[in-house]
Amino acid sequence: MTDKFIQWLAVVFILISAALFLLKGWLLQSLGVQFPVLMGGNVALALITMISYSLGSKGMSADNPNAMVRAVYAATLAKLMLCVACIAVYIFMNRQNVNKATIFLFMFFYLVYTVFETIHLYRKSMRQKKS
Repeated sequence: MTDKFIQWLAVVFILISAALFLLKGWLLQSLGVQFPVLMGGNVALALITMISYSLGSKGMSADNPNAMVRAVYAATLAKLMLCVACIAVYIFMNRQNVNKATIFLFMFFYLVYTVFETIHLYRKSMRQKKS
């Protein structure tokens, strides 16, 4: 990962974390979200996104152009399945206190990280195509 993806990933992670900390009172009082779950989800998604990006980058270096598309789809699907597994664990552990807003915010984080990763992979593929 010689490009600046990790730096930008850190910026996205810090921005989401800062937004969570700034809105912590409102999130807890009006929505009743579980703050530690959201912070853990943010960390997990950042790590999963880093792994997913590296898989997509390796797919770009393959001779077959379809390998890149398969790698990106597989990485995105794997990230989605890991998110679903995390949500299932959260629901199983907190059956009595499941908060829908926490789940929806977690899926919003998934969307943000996935769009971020896809944009960076697209830009990287365009740079490789030009050279």
